[in-house]
Amino acid sequence: MRTTNARKLRATQLLAHNKVEMINDSTFRVLSQSGQSSYIVVRKGLNWVCECADFEFNHVICKHIYAVEQYSKRLRRTIPVEVERFEELCEPELICKYCGSQNLIKRGVRKNKSGRVQRFSCKDCGKRFVVNVGFEKMKATPQVVTVSLDLYFKGISLRKIVDHLRQFYGIKITHVAVFKWIKKYVQRIKDYVYSLVPDVSGIWHSDEMTVNINGELQWIWNVMDNETRFWLASQITEQRQTIDARNVLAEARSIAKVRPLAVVTDGLHAYERAIRKEFRTMRKPRTEHIRVPNIRNRSNNNMVERLNGTVRERNKVMRGLKDKETASTIMDGQRIYYNFIRPHMALKGKTPAQEARIDADPERNKWLSLVKRACKKNGNPNS
Repeated sequence: MRTTNARKLRATQLLAHNKVEMINDSTFRVLSQSGQSSYIVVRKGLNWVCECADFEFNHVICKHIYAVEQYSKRLRRTIPVEVERFEELCEPELICKYCGSQNLIKRGVRKNKSGRVQRFSCKDCGKRFVVNVGFEKMKATPQVVTVSLDLYFKGISLRKIVDHLRQFYGIKITHVAVFKWIKKYVQRIKDYVYSLVPDVSGIWHSDEMTVNINGELQWIWNVMDNETRFWLASQITEQRQTIDARNVLAEARSIAKVRPLAVVTDGLHAYERAIRKEFRTMRKPRTEHIRVPNIRNRSNNNMVERLNGTVRERNKVMRGLKDKETASTIMDGQRIYYNFIRPHMALKGKTPAQEARIDADPERNKWLSLVKRACKKNGNPNS
């Protein structure tokens, strides 16, 4: 342990004296402390390899590798990324919806069965209206709708959500209406969040799991980023063929806008050809395929397998899915919840979206802010 700490201390000293130089995404040059020689550190799959004697003969993580790991993490956090700030997207413009005037005053509230909504009056045209971005023409308040979304993706059944709303909010609603809210707002948020580009690492994990859809077993494919835990892609298929594996990898690439350095999968042979076809290139570094055929392998795919467990917990409550369309809606909602709503212990309480630098939302009701941001970005549909 003391030797390891000493290497980490020397690595920090190397960084402090600007001894690390990036050659490409997977190759770095580290100058010696004397400055008279240098060592090449290369990423191979999940691990780093150095040409120094400490690494080659002692088979340990040397100070040069520690320096490169610290440098690459620091680099990811300092490269500027165009992040749409919450303040720019969430706050609605207080202008008259009829004449565009900003000469407004508050004029009472509009009451309905579910609560109150602030009403405004325009001094120029004399008309009254409400500003309720994303929830226009809804009988339920935004708080009730977003509470329902949050409870559902936390694993609560539709009928239990109905009972919760009746007990604590005095609202009488059917489980069918709650599911309509889920379909409507998952689609609206999905169109927005899929347009964002996460700042992910070069290592992705992919795995597949079975799901019961209308009494038939089908496959859910998931792809997750290694460092940020960002859930990149998910697809439902009837088989496990090469084209199925390739489609989910293509979706992950379209979201991330980059080609990974390595993809970690289980022993399914469909992945080998899919990765070769989807990420084939003559330029180095090429995408490496790391197969984990059994649990004894040094590398592992536990990260995405834990994600599969989260999906199973949600589906267990539903006891199967009625059709593929419903399954797709649920999976899209789970991805939104996993990436933008749920804090992760491995990320020190941050969400994957925050770790991937596409969400800096300080508000407590993240569902509400996502709806507002989506409507602001997509033109605020009044339905």
